[in-house]
Amino acid sequence: MNERPAISPELNREEIDARAQFCRGLLASAGSIAMEGFRQMEAGAPIEIKGPQDFITEYDARVETHIREHLAEAFPGDGFLGEETGAQFAPRLWVVDPIDGTANFARAIPHFAVSIAFVENNRILFGGLHNPALDETYFAQVGKGACRNGRPIRAAATKQLDHASVELGWSSRIDNTVYLDRLARLLDLGTNVRRASSGALAIAYVADGRSDAYAELHINAWDCLAGLLLAREAGAIANDYLAGEGLYTGNPILVAAPGIADAVSRATSIPLASALR
Repeated sequence: MNERPAISPELNREEIDARAQFCRGLLASAGSIAMEGFRQMEAGAPIEIKGPQDFITEYDARVETHIREHLAEAFPGDGFLGEETGAQFAPRLWVVDPIDGTANFARAIPHFAVSIAFVENNRILFGGLHNPALDETYFAQVGKGACRNGRPIRAAATKQLDHASVELGWSSRIDNTVYLDRLARLLDLGTNVRRASSGALAIAYVADGRSDAYAELHINAWDCLAGLLLAREAGAIANDYLAGEGLYTGNPILVAAPGIADAVSRATSIPLASALR
């Protein structure tokens, strides 16, 4: 892994806006490539296994290469952290998951997304997710709110736990007994617990009020940073995911509707960030 980068001078508003606009276009072009692959998955194209329940298709690498090459050409001084092609760290860093939800993608289930976030000095400035199969694009920029297909979104107003739908992500880095304990605690609260195999979209759905909380006991940065900013900008409560080595080695994550955030935090043992509440 590359050496941790130093702090850089902050970009001005125009420079941030230019990168954000470039990101929107890149989500669309990368999504077109992913959609080409999705049609092949529907036709029975082969898949590979990286590890237990860890699938990969040729389109994971193809989409990430497309994103990485275009970013390198447009912003050669920026760093890159991708799930498939590794890291070149810099104070200004693009964090990319070419296809989040590959297990769904590989089985022709239309619940997957291209995810791109931009981080400057360990702060997420903007990020987006694009699910080409449903023609849905989520995007957020610090201080400008969050949207789906250009329309503002907000976290749910849910306050009763027995009305809440919570998604709980699974990680092979966490012992199953710990995962099952957290699952039992959430069920004991009366919540409906589900898992749809895309952490990025799970977080975006909390931002959009489609779900009330998402928790995972370990998740990598490329899976969650774009969604995390969406959730914060949409009024959800979150933990401090980027604390410590979160950007480099991953951390637990929790995002939740304000009305149930404290209870879900206690049930999952993931503390909320007081500065973000």
